[in-house]
Amino acid sequence: MSKVKLISIIYAIGIIIGALFLEVWAAETSFIKTIGVFIWTIIFLIALFFADKNEKA
Repeated sequence: MSKVKLISIIYAIGIIIGALFLEVWAAETSFIKTIGVFIWTIIFLIALFFADKNEKA
């Protein structure tokens, strides 16, 4: 399994956990939860960039 697929699976699991257990998409979401989702996505994009960069090199 490539690193990109593994990172994508981990990201999807994190989003599902955030939706189900942390109630990120609830009617009343705090600012901290929203920032947490953005940070999780930023980490995903950075990891995806470096994994793809290392695969091509």
